[in-house]
Order: sequence, then structure tokens, then C-alpha cells
Amino acid sequence: MKLLQVSDFNNMTSLHVPIIDISALISGKGDLCREAASLRDATRMRLRYSVASQISQACQESGFFYIIGHGVDENLQRRLEELSRQFFTQDLETKLKIRMALAGIAWRGYFPVGGELTSGKPDLKEGIYFGVELGKEHPLVQAGTPMHGSNLFPANIPQFGETVLEYMEAMTHLGHTLMTGIALSLGLEASYFADRYTSDPLVLFRIFNYPPNLSSSDSEPIWGVGEHTDYGVLTILKQDDSGGLQVKSKSRWVAAPPVPGSFVCNIGDMLEKMTAGLYRSTPHRVQNQSGNHRLSFPFFFDPNFDVEVKPIELDKIVANEHIGDRWDKANVHDFRGTYGDYVLSKVSKVFPELRRSLL
Repeated sequence: MKLLQVSDFNNMTSLHVPIIDISALISGKGDLCREAASLRDATRMRLRYSVASQISQACQESGFFYIIGHGVDENLQRRLEELSRQFFTQDLETKLKIRMALAGIAWRGYFPVGGELTSGKPDLKEGIYFGVELGKEHPLVQAGTPMHGSNLFPANIPQFGETVLEYMEAMTHLGHTLMTGIALSLGLEASYFADRYTSDPLVLFRIFNYPPNLSSSDSEPIWGVGEHTDYGVLTILKQDDSGGLQVKSKSRWVAAPPVPGSFVCNIGDMLEKMTAGLYRSTPHRVQNQSGNHRLSFPFFFDPNFDVEVKPIELDKIVANEHIGDRWDKANVHDFRGTYGDYVLSKVSKVFPELRRSLL
């Protein structure tokens, strides 16, 4: 497919997923933590609040937005993509040497095509799960905390693990920066989320490979990943040029094709809960019809595992009027407990076999 340029999108009147240049947040990241000092520079602050305003509009209207001007090294991204393609071209037996079962409750490693479920149906994708690298001596690992531990990296691909960890570090910094923009978009102090919810974020990273979808046009659609929403506060997605991502906008599905130099961001269930429905987590899905293997790299920047997620006291609250129309018929606003409780209840349905290791 044709890789669209940013100018192509700016000329499209029907665009449902806006493009936001966040360079003002990146350049002023240090000042955002010292807002009183940054107010001396009216021009820079105006630019930052302009970005925040665009984020607010996107989160209310679609729950999705592209970001450019993010500053993440292009060479690092290219290296990550090349190494990932190298991994997935291997035979299944080789890939299974880092299968998820070997990591136990840490929920790390490789799963084959059909090994992950969405709404009980196997997805047409394979992938690798990663998280923050924690050794056996770490207190959370010692305590047997699920989703915490060491990663599994392929021993036969030099630099793979190092590249993944470097990319995760860069995306964690970007996640903190974007959350300052989201805080400002809600009329809160820039450090609101870092102070209360993401001082030690649950960072989850996936690399997915979607084989070509060879189903005929008259058969039931086969989804690379079916309709779903994300669990936490923010997802930052790198996608290759194959396309296939679809976003549900006002009860209809629209494409979110690749834009060079961008990431696709979307908000998750916990940010919807925090904002009482002002910002809503938006359903999305993937169907790879490119004829090629499709790589995607979703990075989940989520609340601290043990933090209790509560509504934010906002001046402007929009009550959730669409409780029954979620893809899973659930009401995220009814949830009580820590983010760890919530994410475990969701992920254990995605991998039923691993769920038994928690029982």
C-alpha cells in the first residue's frame, strides 16, 4: 500500500484520527515539572497548551491520535524492526525456545499464531511479550508478583535484547512526557499522573507479527486481533507500512494507516475511568490484507501495579451515558481495586493456559 505522508492527511477533510506535533512538550519537558518557571516564557507555554488542547479534543472525539515530533531515534526504530523480522522468519521450533510458558507468571516470551485470544477467539498473529527487566532478587519477583520478572530473548540473534530494552527505555520517557500533556489537557498540574499513578508505571511491550490474511471476501472475517480496548492509560504504537489498523469512530470503523515518522496513541480503560467518561477508550482491531507479514509494536504505559484507580475531581465531568455499548458489555466505572487486579483479570482471559499458573 502507499505510505501516506503527513501532508496527505492534512489535506483529508474526513480525517478521524488527528496528527499532533508534540515537539513543544518534548523541548519543554523539564520546564513542565516546574510550571511556575516556565510561565516566564509565554510563547513556549502557549505552544504547550496548544498541544494539550489538541490532545483533549482527540481524546474526547476519537480516543486516538498520531504523534510526530516525538524525538525517538529513527535508527533505533529501524534496528528494532529489522531484528524483529529476523526473529519471526525463523521456524516455529526455534521461536518456541523462548515460549511464554518458560517465564511462568512473569508473562514474558513468545506465543505462536492462534495462541492469544480476543473475546474467546484466536487471533491471527504471533508475538513476543516483554516488560521491565527485573532480576530474581527484586522484591516484587521475590514476592511472586504476576507480570514481573526477567524477559526471554533469543540467544541466536545478537543485539535483540539490548535493542528491545533500549527502545522500551525511550518509550517510557515518551510515555511520561505524553502524560504531562494529558494532565494539562484536563486542566491539572503537569505532574498529576506521575505524582499519583505512574511514578513506577507498569510498562508492557509487545512485538506482533500478523501473517497475510488469506480468507476469501465472502467468508467470515478473520481478525489479526479482534475488537477490543486497551486496559491502562496510554498505548503508543509503532506500525510498519502494511496498514490494517481500524478504529471505531461514532459506531463505524475507520482506517488508521501508517504515517511516516509517527506513532499512533490511544487511551485505555483506566483513563476513561479516571475521567468519568470524558476521555473514552476506543475499540480497535486489525485485519492484515496487505499480502505481506505485518509488524506492530504496541507499548503500554500503565498505572503502577499496586495503585488504586479512582476518578479525578475535574471541573468538567461528562457522565458516561454508554455503559451498555462497550465491546465486552462491561462497565469499567464499576471496577474497584488496584490496576494490578484489573489487568490480571483481563490478561488471564487472553492466555487461559497461563491463567492456571495463578490459581
